[in-house]
Amino acid sequence: MSKKSYQVKINILNNSNSFVDDPLFLSGTFNNWAEHLKIGLIPQQGEQITYLLENVKSGDLELKISRGNWDNLSSSKEGKLELPHISKIQKDSEVNLTIEAWRDQFPKSTASKQVHVLDEHFFFPDLNVFRKVWIYLPKDYATSSERYPVIYMHDGQHLFDEATSVGRAGPVEWMVDETIDEANIPAIVIAIDHAKTYELRQQEYLVNPSHTTEKAQGWDYLEDIVNSLKPFVDKHYRTIPDAMHTAMIGSSIAALLSIYAGIKYPQVFGTIASFSPSIWMDEQNLYNYSKKKLQEKGENRKNQELYFYIGDKERRFRLMDEQNNMKLDLDKYYDWLKGNYEGELKLDLEFEGKHGAIYWQKAFAKFYDYWQTKLNSIK
Repeated sequence: MSKKSYQVKINILNNSNSFVDDPLFLSGTFNNWAEHLKIGLIPQQGEQITYLLENVKSGDLELKISRGNWDNLSSSKEGKLELPHISKIQKDSEVNLTIEAWRDQFPKSTASKQVHVLDEHFFFPDLNVFRKVWIYLPKDYATSSERYPVIYMHDGQHLFDEATSVGRAGPVEWMVDETIDEANIPAIVIAIDHAKTYELRQQEYLVNPSHTTEKAQGWDYLEDIVNSLKPFVDKHYRTIPDAMHTAMIGSSIAALLSIYAGIKYPQVFGTIASFSPSIWMDEQNLYNYSKKKLQEKGENRKNQELYFYIGDKERRFRLMDEQNNMKLDLDKYYDWLKGNYEGELKLDLEFEGKHGAIYWQKAFAKFYDYWQTKLNSIK
C-alpha cells in the first residue's frame, strides 16, 4: 500500500542582509536529496518567501536551504551548518524555516589545530596503494611527555572537516576533533581516507566477495593497519600501544569491517565501536567467521569490548519496511554474541536515528564519553 501524499507550505524568513534577490533553493527528502529545487528569490532582510511543496509523502520530511549547491547552504549566525529541519508529515502542513547566514561566508575548513596530515601517501603494502592518513594529536601533546590511547578510524575525509566531508545531504563531519578537544582524557586519532570511488571503497572494506564486489580486499586492508600503520604510529608518536588502549571505529560497511577486525585481532584492538553496521552485506559469512574464531582456544577476549550503535529507523536502501530493517540485523547478531562472546558488549540505540553522518556525529560523542570512563577504570 503506497503512502498518502500531502501539501506542505514552506515559509522561509530571511534574517540575513546578504545575497538578497539571488535564487533560493530547497533540498530534502521530498526528492531523496537528488537536486536543489529552485523556489524563488531570497527576500529582503526581515521578509519571507512562501513555497507550496506538492505530493509530499507521509513520514519524516527533512529540509535544507541553499543557494543552489552544498557549498552555499544556510547556516547559523556563527557559520555552523545546521542539521536538517525535520517535520513529521501526516496531513497538509506548514513549516517555518529561517535564514540566519550562509556557510560560504565563513572559513571553509572546520578542522581544529590538532588535526594534521600524518602522510599524504602512506603505503599500504598488502593493498599495494598509497593512501592519505590523518592524525589528531591532543592539545597538550607538544608540551607534555604523556602517552595517549589511540583510535583507528576509517573514512578519514568525513571525521574532522566540513571542507573534505561529503554526504548524501551535504557535508557533515563527525566533529571528532571538537569532541576530544573537550574531553577529560585525550586520545590520538589515526584516520585513513577511503578510496576515491564507492566501488573501490566497498572493495577495500569487504572481506568476502559479494554479488556487487568480486574482489574483496578487506583482510589486506586490516593487515596493513595492524602490521604497517600501527607499528609506524607506535614508533613515531607517544602512544599506549596495548590493546586496552587501542580502539577501532567505523560506520556502515566500515562498521562491518571493524567487527571483523575485533574478531580477528583481539590482541590488537581492545575496543571496537561499530556504528550502524551493514551486516546484511555479508551476514552469513560474518556468523560463520565469528563462530569459528570465537571457538578457538588460546584467545583471551575477556578484556575486549564490542560497542554497537544503531538507529531505530535505519533501513537497507532506505526502504522503510521491516524486511530491510538494519536494527533487526544487529539485534540478531548481538543476541547471538551474548551466548558466544566472552568479552563485554554494549548497545547504544537511538530511537529517531537514521543511516548517516549526522547521527554518527552524536554517536561518536556518546561513545567517547563512555570510553573515557572505561579508560579511567584501568588506570
